[in-house]
Amino acid sequence: MVSSFSTFIRLVTFTVITAIVSVQPLTADDLSSRQQWPGTPLSRVEALAVLQTLNANLLSNASATLTLDRWCEAHRLAPPGSKIVAKRVQGHDKPANAHIRELLHVGTNEPIVYRHVRLACGDRILSEADNWYVPARLTVEMNEVLNTTDISFGRAVRSLNFTRTNLTAKLLWSPLPEGWDMSAELPVPSSGPLIPPPFLLEHHAVLKLQDGTPFSAVVESYTNNVLDFPAPQLYPQ
Repeated sequence: MVSSFSTFIRLVTFTVITAIVSVQPLTADDLSSRQQWPGTPLSRVEALAVLQTLNANLLSNASATLTLDRWCEAHRLAPPGSKIVAKRVQGHDKPANAHIRELLHVGTNEPIVYRHVRLACGDRILSEADNWYVPARLTVEMNEVLNTTDISFGRAVRSLNFTRTNLTAKLLWSPLPEGWDMSAELPVPSSGPLIPPPFLLEHHAVLKLQDGTPFSAVVESYTNNVLDFPAPQLYPQ
């Protein structure tokens, strides 16, 4: 019984990773109340598949802002037409250290601006970002809008057609234990919901101009709000 159940779970993993289909639609009430994922083995597999899907989307696109725009819309985390907005966090300045300057290929006297923001989809904070950028490598207009507004960095510099070099991508939480796919032992079903920690993913990356010149180093931490929608309801096959 345990073996067949484990096999079933692995088959479900493959199914939800390749394409989560037959998901029941949300209602207006879903947009105004926090959703919970049940503490069942199937729900844990689904949560891991969804989290890894987001991870892959972020790693394969240059702009985290635009990726979160699509995630917000696809999962109806805010009213239709909502876009990611940046909420600046003041009073937590982090001067660029030697490692950041090395990543950006600048000397000790080159000005570097630090920007700390929370990226929001409606009333949900989806990520926090530490950003060190070289203002001399941006246009006057870009520097002005970054200094005077809460526009997200990716949207402000979009016209640069920049590329992204991912340095590290860390899964901070997994709903399943390490090695679950090679073992019949899975978490015991719970009557309560899954309760993920505040942060689920952390990415370190460098943004570069078309000629390969780095202009920004970022550390992005993605919150549990990226899973704040109903767990997929997969119909039996």
